[in-house]
Amino acid sequence: MPIFLTSHGAAGTVTGSKHLIEIRGDHGVFRVLLDCGMFQGEALRDVEKDPNRSFGFDPTDIDVLVLSHAHIDHSGLIPRLVAEGYKGPIWSTPATRDLCTIMLMDSAHIQEYDHQYDVKRAKQRGTMEELEGPLYTKDDVQPAMDLFRTIGYNEPMEIGPGITLTYTDAGHILGSAAVHLEITNDGRTLHFTFTGDVGRYVDRLLPEPVPFRQADVIVCESTYGDRDHAPVKESEAELLQHVLDVCVKGKGKLLIPAFSIGKTQELLYTLNSLSNDGLLPRLPVFVDSPLAIGATEIARAHSSLFREAVRAELDQDPDLFAFPGVEFVRSPDRSKQLNEVKEPCIIIAASGMMEAGRIRHHLRNSLHDPANAVLVVGFCAPGTLGDQLLRGAEEVSIFGDRIPVKASILRMDFYSAHADRGELVRYLSCQRPDKVRRTFLVHGVDQSLEGLRGLLEAEGFKQVIIPKRGQRFEL
Repeated sequence: MPIFLTSHGAAGTVTGSKHLIEIRGDHGVFRVLLDCGMFQGEALRDVEKDPNRSFGFDPTDIDVLVLSHAHIDHSGLIPRLVAEGYKGPIWSTPATRDLCTIMLMDSAHIQEYDHQYDVKRAKQRGTMEELEGPLYTKDDVQPAMDLFRTIGYNEPMEIGPGITLTYTDAGHILGSAAVHLEITNDGRTLHFTFTGDVGRYVDRLLPEPVPFRQADVIVCESTYGDRDHAPVKESEAELLQHVLDVCVKGKGKLLIPAFSIGKTQELLYTLNSLSNDGLLPRLPVFVDSPLAIGATEIARAHSSLFREAVRAELDQDPDLFAFPGVEFVRSPDRSKQLNEVKEPCIIIAASGMMEAGRIRHHLRNSLHDPANAVLVVGFCAPGTLGDQLLRGAEEVSIFGDRIPVKASILRMDFYSAHADRGELVRYLSCQRPDKVRRTFLVHGVDQSLEGLRGLLEAEGFKQVIIPKRGQRFEL
């Protein structure tokens, strides 16, 4: 009896991760949803209907949701899924559940805040009748969290009739996992792997991605499938040089838009190391993100997931994320006060793509000054504010105001939590290509998808497929 795969998100784009497996057997149809992420950036522009408001399937038909990690483009629509009738378990690692607790609540806050802004604009324009409600509210988060069930890495768990789930460490962010399903149906067994997002092979906070057993079918991310990242030592020196150039020589502010989970902790870890080595100048460093502060506390609680060398550092430095000069900003009033700071400083704030969060306030107040700089440390989806700045926009819109861009726009791909093309090939090198019947490439734009497809075909992978959203495949 057949097994089908349909990608309802992250197909031809880097956001909205949703992949549906349908297993037809004597029990009927059993449906496993891999991730339930939110579309962001370009995926929301120039479309008649917000893709976040239509799953492409009936939530009440889904039997099990398996989550790879906590990033919003993989988890952000879970509260809406539950509000629309999903009642099954949500499987994740313990760290992913803990991060979702704060991330989904923060996302709900953003949905409500954006809706209030839309209401204000709609009233001014007289278009209230066209306005839809928020995707979900803070009241929708706890019912979703109540459905979470957790298992650790390498702990097989039966999640449905003839379906065993095993997680392996993907090294992407705290608690991130590759999903391995062993599906026995009609006397045959299919070994299926969904990589989620693959981490880096570098000496940072988290261990390297873990090799996995032979798979028949692989769904693999391809965010950086067409490029390589800079070596780790060069990147540490580069970060320090940016601080010296902008803050010491230029007397300006260095704004670092960073995802609250993963990126912010990596940056703090590097700055802490530079401080311990006596290399970091004494200047204020503001972490202006309550979500990042909460995520950092969760990272401390899950320090057992750090790589071995980092865990050893804890014996000498019990807090790897704090150092002289750093201030964790919680209150909105204190955040607003940072706009009045005239002295050189570093401000780390979410979101990394600059589509939401406190970073937008700092950008509005700082982009006009050529003494300042914005350091982009991760991927910005096409169409996002971050993408506009990286493409050299001379003017951008923030909160309805046109802001001239006079500040320097800098970039460091090293702090991306995504594997580059060489690392993706290395991650899949644990597989015998002749035994992989199909490899589906998702979570990438056209250039990265095609780049990785060419590399994998050169490695001997035969059927490397780039699915379109909604395209259904029999496995």
